Amino acid sequence: MDQVTAILDRLLALHPREIDLSLGRMERLLEALGRPQDRLPPTIHIAGTNGKGSTTAFMRAILEAAGLKVHVYTSPHLVAFNERIRIAGRLVDDARLIGALDACEQANAGAEITFFEVTTAAAMLLFSEEPADVLLLEVGLGGRLDATNVIDAPLASVITPISMDHERYLGETLAGIAAEKAGILKAGAPAVIAPQAEAARAVIEQLAGTLGAPLAAFGEAFLAWEENGRLVYQDEEGLMDLPHPRLTGRHQAVNAGMAIAALRQAGRLPDPDTIGRGLLSVDWPGRLQPLMHGPVLDLCPPDAELWLDGGHNPGAGAVIAAEMALQEERCDRPLYLVSGMLKTKDPVGFFQPFAGLARHVATIPLASTDAYRTPQDLAAAATDAGLSTTAFSSLEGALANVRARAEEDGTAPRVLICGSLYLAGEILSKNGMRPV
Repeated sequence: MDQVTAILDRLLALHPREIDLSLGRMERLLEALGRPQDRLPPTIHIAGTNGKGSTTAFMRAILEAAGLKVHVYTSPHLVAFNERIRIAGRLVDDARLIGALDACEQANAGAEITFFEVTTAAAMLLFSEEPADVLLLEVGLGGRLDATNVIDAPLASVITPISMDHERYLGETLAGIAAEKAGILKAGAPAVIAPQAEAARAVIEQLAGTLGAPLAAFGEAFLAWEENGRLVYQDEEGLMDLPHPRLTGRHQAVNAGMAIAALRQAGRLPDPDTIGRGLLSVDWPGRLQPLMHGPVLDLCPPDAELWLDGGHNPGAGAVIAAEMALQEERCDRPLYLVSGMLKTKDPVGFFQPFAGLARHVATIPLASTDAYRTPQDLAAAATDAGLSTTAFSSLEGALANVRARAEEDGTAPRVLICGSLYLAGEILSKNGMRPV
């Protein structure tokens, strides 16, 4: 066992038996560490259900294209924990990570604390020790009581699309979840919001008005759309004709537009040429990622297309299915899903958008966590969503079945591995691909 894994395992053992979303433990630990949150670079805070990571990736790419030093905090990781903490353009190395985790472990002195809280404190400690022009700080769960919500005056707050997820902790209604996400808004700090369902939008607008947080909403204050293979962005400053983003999916036009609007509100938006370079250089693995080579592709039928996405809630399912439908319009191939999912997710809601689109679903276990739905349980959920389904004990078994079906059809298929970021990480690791 390496040192990073060993200390992370020790910290995981301090996790309370029941998670109660609260800032008390986080504030206690940060005080013991000398309040590193007060020494952070100017910060953009990002919350939402879907698109947080992609929006953050676009902002990072644009800022770095402008030559700025950018710290980034995201979660979860795909292959290695270090992916969560990016310091001035580079993933944190093991030595610095171990030093920060050790400092947090000692300052915490054995008290109960969640894994996310103590590792977020370690990230803040690292970010406070090296100057940067901007910190992009992504919320872990919710917003109001999330461990990242210790920033008093962000450059801007960003709320990406909100949908049903983590109901156990955030509430059973979209309005209740939106209230938790909107908890990152701060008095006087500009906020940027993505297209939202009316129930979510009303809650955000009300809180922003109460706080006096200037609100820039997609569709009103700014717009972004695809046109003739380009990205067009428009706000009160005018219109920009930009290169199409490197990330796949029509929804990425919204995410890119959100990133541009957030940087505009934060006073950090560079010139259009620089924005364009950022859009072309952006990288965010495990999100509608085509896998063009590697051992996992070798397990697929000859000439198959292989896609990977870690989306895991109904909103993500709708977006991914829409993109797969667009791919089918461009090139007609039978679509096969290979899916694994956590127990806490809504599989029926995720799978429903694929009804009538996917030929078959093969369900598999997750190898990197015990908290997964069994393949049989997940197969039953996919069946309830109107899909033909078979449960398998392994990825290899699932893809062998896809091969057999493809041979029978005589057509090279499109294969989408989906349902969990844990699964996305496992696939990237098996394929010899580590985010950098």
